[in-house]
Amino acid sequence: MKEAVVIKSFPNGIALYLNADLSFEKVLEEVGFKFADARNFFGAATMALSIEGRPVTDVEELRILETIRENSNLNIACIVERDDAVNKNYVKALAHVQKKTEEGAEGQFFRGDLKNRETLETESSIIILGDVYPGSTVISARSIIILGGLYGKAHAGGNGRDGAFVAAFEMEPERIKIGDFKYLSGTKQSKWGFKPKVRPKIAYIKNDRIIFEALTKDLLSTF
Repeated sequence: MKEAVVIKSFPNGIALYLNADLSFEKVLEEVGFKFADARNFFGAATMALSIEGRPVTDVEELRILETIRENSNLNIACIVERDDAVNKNYVKALAHVQKKTEEGAEGQFFRGDLKNRETLETESSIIILGDVYPGSTVISARSIIILGGLYGKAHAGGNGRDGAFVAAFEMEPERIKIGDFKYLSGTKQSKWGFKPKVRPKIAYIKNDRIIFEALTKDLLSTF
């Protein structure tokens, strides 16, 4: 009989194969069992996740992510399509971020979401393992990396430090401020959370204005 869930790894990521013939509730239950059993094996690594074998809705994706979080110490930064060549760039960028952290680069982690108009402020660079929801704000005297979605506000480079940036795996901010430069979104976010295809971006100062570019390992390493 075909297994309900099969977990396989790829560079900096996990592929989750789901049985299309079983109910989603049964598959979700098995996801919890599988990750609980593999908790020590995976540890607290930060990884991308690929969901394969059956189509899933946005709500089902979120339930899968919550189940993984409840049954493991993994930090799932984004959902990707494993065979999409574009994803190779930001999976490499993810590895770059993790390597800099392991090497003791100055900065701190915050695990969780910012919502309900919460504000997080720090004098160091910060890596957020979660989402920044509309109405909430993250403020850093240095740089901000969000391994999730930026749908609220982000203020970086508050101390006037050159080279400050804001990077996110889902970049739909209400407002970004880097140093003395501001960007205000003219569109309203209709939804947030993890999506099947994300396009990570980095915002930084160039020619006296904030610009956005695709997040790649090579670009991130220049900061």
